[in-house]
Amino acid sequence: MSHTSERGRRGLMLLISSPSGAGKTSMSRRLVADHAELELSVSATTRAPRPGEENGREYHFVTRESFDEMIAADAFLEWANVHEHRYGSPRGPVMAALDAGRDVLFDIDWQGAGQISQRAPSDVVRVFILPPSMAELSRRLHARAQDAEDVIQRRLGRAYDEIAQWGTYDYVIVNEDYDRAYADLAHIYHAERLKRARNGWLAPFVQGLLDERL
Repeated sequence: MSHTSERGRRGLMLLISSPSGAGKTSMSRRLVADHAELELSVSATTRAPRPGEENGREYHFVTRESFDEMIAADAFLEWANVHEHRYGSPRGPVMAALDAGRDVLFDIDWQGAGQISQRAPSDVVRVFILPPSMAELSRRLHARAQDAEDVIQRRLGRAYDEIAQWGTYDYVIVNEDYDRAYADLAHIYHAERLKRARNGWLAPFVQGLLDERL
């Protein structure tokens, strides 16, 4: 067993944000798939499941009453009203994962990232993904052919406000080349896992080294 797998390492919350179409979701899913120690945070929502969605996989689907009870119990790291529904990140499962040395990734907007950062500043790493240009962002949104033109224009309009928040993040990646941008994200994650403050096992390990007399 390696020292880093022993009890004593605290996990981290990796908060990844970007305007729609800049690559946040695809990079987040790939990073989780490539790292067994990293899991994706599953939000709770009051909206109904869509075809093919499973409770506990895409979302925890709860009633409005249950959601309100969770708010009253301070059971969310962050929550928000979005298009007449509520979405939130349950605190309990995330903190349990961090205590067990596991890492949790959040595919999240800048408002949610800000809430979590205020509540647990020492546990978060914030990464913002930028497009190389607004013209390229528009091209990507049109190319994926998922939304009507009016929806795309609304997403582009919101992108300016979202990009303006870049200075509140620890790291910023320009996604001009997807593979290079993903490699940068993976390097950031690997380096943050090695931070001394997150590895409580190091102090006794180092003391053991100092106590060894050859």
